[in-house]
Amino acid sequence: MMRRAVLGVDVGTTAAKTTAFATDGSSLGGGEHGYPLDVAEPGHATQEPRVVVAAVRRTVREAAARCRDAGVEVAGIAVSTAMHGLCALDGDGAPLTPILTWADTRAAPQADRIRAADPGVHDRTGTPVHPMAPLAKLAWFREEDPAVFVAARRWVGVKELVLHDLTGRWALDESVASGTGLWNAAARDWDPGALRSAGIEASVLAPLVPTTTVLGGLTAHTAAATGLPADTPVVAGAGDGPLANIGVGAVRPGVAACSIGTSGALRLTVDRPAVDPARRLFSYALDDDRWVTGGAINNGGSVLRWAGDALAPDLGPHPEDELLALAATAPPGSDGLVLLPSLLSERAPRWRGDGRGAFVGLAAGHGRAHLVRAAVEGVCLQLALVLDSLREAGHRVDELRATGGFARSPFWRQLLADVLGVPVGFPEGHEGSGLGAAIVGMRALGLIADDDAVARRIAVAETRRPDPVAAQRYAALRPVFAGLQEALEPGLRALRELDRRG
Repeated sequence: MMRRAVLGVDVGTTAAKTTAFATDGSSLGGGEHGYPLDVAEPGHATQEPRVVVAAVRRTVREAAARCRDAGVEVAGIAVSTAMHGLCALDGDGAPLTPILTWADTRAAPQADRIRAADPGVHDRTGTPVHPMAPLAKLAWFREEDPAVFVAARRWVGVKELVLHDLTGRWALDESVASGTGLWNAAARDWDPGALRSAGIEASVLAPLVPTTTVLGGLTAHTAAATGLPADTPVVAGAGDGPLANIGVGAVRPGVAACSIGTSGALRLTVDRPAVDPARRLFSYALDDDRWVTGGAINNGGSVLRWAGDALAPDLGPHPEDELLALAATAPPGSDGLVLLPSLLSERAPRWRGDGRGAFVGLAAGHGRAHLVRAAVEGVCLQLALVLDSLREAGHRVDELRATGGFARSPFWRQLLADVLGVPVGFPEGHEGSGLGAAIVGMRALGLIADDDAVARRIAVAETRRPDPVAAQRYAALRPVFAGLQEALEPGLRALRELDRRG
């Protein structure tokens, strides 16, 4: 019998990647294509829909070619996408706007008003009221771009655009829907109160489907473009964050998933919707029986890229390795220097859409190494606040599984374990969400009986354990870091307002 594989499509913030996975979870290779994130103005972070969809098509073609070369049959395609995007379409399905990504913060005033008028919307939907969410973005369009708001005949995100290009069907899985701020977790349907706040009817949103739904085969155009048979089934899949938990094997109680790419996140798989009374955490659907709770941060690898541009332009266009080697020469805690890393605003656990960053504790003895180390420590400390929020909400976290571009750095691997104070395991592959999508696809297509069984077999290549001395230092620093955010918020907000007026 011919060996079979599922193509796991992973559509991220700056690149699309498709990898072919055999039913034992092993990778057969694939393709990856990047695309720009347009940040032409402060607060803007958009993508061109056609560019993203074209990149997906190219990567599917390349992964399919890998299968043909290996004599492997493509049993199906399953899709993971970034959450929280929003794009307006006209009556013919053509884009009226770019995709406003999770990083677009123009809707901060609308989020503040919705939070004040209907604070319970977070509890009902599981999505923090923040400018990342389509709920706030829709309110922004209604108030700031009424011509587009009236002209729009459908509102979609990345997932709907990709599924429509593959299959010709408009559909949205419940996992990505659970991150819109418009979906009621208890009813598993659109939330009437959230729709009123957004100013829309449910009819302008894509039909909801479970994450394991097989939507059908490929359109003739996509089949020709990818080299796959038209009857290749496409599985709806889920959001990239929830799927990453499966993809790194973080499916057992007490094992959380952590990722640091452009942004970062820390998530725990649970068996029911998890409402945090303090509203610090999200609660997103994974499938009919599982959820993920945790928090995402806006500033991950982007902070290191900023440090390269601002602090080390002499090191060239891609100085990440040199920067991290420099950071390793400074001591844990950077000799009393802290960076609040809200360079791209911030999300968890405070969910304020108008934040700004700050170096605090700067002294004459600090040099470039201290500044870079404080920047990377700031990313890890922000994730530590998310970990604290999970525990304070009653969840047990004993171990982490981590993935993302940061994991290629031994220094950053150890730093994460030291700052979080728990062992961190690093899986052999870096696919994460793509593998999670493929595993869900295998179950939907009947190729495996239990996706947990595959996820639990995902090998850990290395485990980093906290250094006791460094971990003690960071444990003492954590409440100082959290207190500085609280204390400086009014002043940083005033600076941002002055900048807007200027």
